[in-house]
Amino acid sequence: MHRLTNKRVLLGVTGSIAAYKSAELIRRLREAGAEVQVIMTQGAEAFITPLTLQALSGHPVRQNFLDTEAEAGMGHIELARWADVILIAPASADFMARLTAGRADDLLSAVCLAGDVPLALAPAMNNRMWADRATQDNVRQLSGRGILLFGPDSGEQACGETGPGRMREVELLVKDLADIFELGSLSGKTVLVTAGPTREPIDPVRFISNRSSGKMGYAIAEAAIEAGARVILVSGPTAISVPDRVELIQVETAAQMLEAVQSHMPVDIFIATAAVADYRPVQVAENKIKKSDSIMALALEKNPDILAETKARFPGVFTVGFAAETNNLETYARNKLRDKGIEMIAANWVGDAAKETEGGFDSDSNALQLFWTGGQLELPLASKARLARSLIAYVAEQYESGLYNRGFPGANNVVNLKKPD
Repeated sequence: MHRLTNKRVLLGVTGSIAAYKSAELIRRLREAGAEVQVIMTQGAEAFITPLTLQALSGHPVRQNFLDTEAEAGMGHIELARWADVILIAPASADFMARLTAGRADDLLSAVCLAGDVPLALAPAMNNRMWADRATQDNVRQLSGRGILLFGPDSGEQACGETGPGRMREVELLVKDLADIFELGSLSGKTVLVTAGPTREPIDPVRFISNRSSGKMGYAIAEAAIEAGARVILVSGPTAISVPDRVELIQVETAAQMLEAVQSHMPVDIFIATAAVADYRPVQVAENKIKKSDSIMALALEKNPDILAETKARFPGVFTVGFAAETNNLETYARNKLRDKGIEMIAANWVGDAAKETEGGFDSDSNALQLFWTGGQLELPLASKARLARSLIAYVAEQYESGLYNRGFPGANNVVNLKKPD
């Protein structure tokens, strides 16, 4: 289940005898590589203790709507931002009814309303409760809103009756959840992603570089894998584990990155996320430079422009650039879009302008603004993993359609479309 590696699963446990299965579900999700946080309703506590689920998940179990330990006391917003997917297992008939009505008077229901990620329910109840007209009406409404239903299965129930209403088996739930992340929108396509910084040597022990962590590029590579693409990742030095099924090419300098990129062209889509050093030393000392004068002059020359040169040489490749700015974000991004002749550019604030992400470099979250000829799209603050999936979904749609003024194709309201001026 490599598709769940590093995914953030928010598990809701409601008042059902099937709550005992949640313990095994947490264990299996973590075995599959997912990180799990748990929200319990008051009814769930009658069937299983918070301490059990805390020990299995490795996180405190969340129960209170207004949590003084949470960010600004708004636990439902904090958790909704954290999650990549929300799974309610078991989902009782009462909780499904409250979700249908849009209730938000406890933590779990409020998170479901605040979340902009896939929401899945694993119903668990007596077979007669499941067959009741009110429950079936709720099922139709929830499904109509794009909420996923995993099960229920048929079989013997705790009450002694037999029929549909059993919570889906844990192994199947884990597979169902993993399938959410196999989007398939780039099946058969090859995507080349650059990530991380470059290092330009001054002498054997010193170099010029920047603060890029590579997290966004690696998240994009993983999202493209989830979308079914073959992914080539050309990466500068980072401390990040390589996503499963990604073809990694490690480089250090801008010249090495250019050679690696162009030697694998043409591809279908090129996403240039790397923070390439603009300049390199004219001469590299063979031995370590010793301190002498209080001021040392270092002559620099321009590095190759990987994005512009690659697009000029391979104009048929759908190319997405990145721009990190401390001011005039839209102006600089649109200029870069025009000057380099690319299809799309993703821009984000860095430094003092990126207060929400503490500068934007090493943060696990980010926000992006996409620009293309005639329009723009805002991807609001989210985890870099979720942001990468949003970006890949939009890039895939635009690649297929060629209509760069269409809105985001997804159904989960992950992004907000701004119409062209």
